[in-house]
Amino acid sequence: MHIFWLRDNTLEDSNDLPDPDILAQEIADDLQTPLDQFTAVAGGLRD
Repeated sequence: MHIFWLRDNTLEDSNDLPDPDILAQEIADDLQTPLDQFTAVAGGLRD
């Protein structure tokens, strides 16, 4: 799978953004903790 997007040239700091693969990993990392917590809650509801 290839991830790409268009840069928004109206942003002043758009050149300082990390590469898409780094951003994608950071987003995945940020979502993992809440997902783990929700999975634990869902598991608790089944017990």
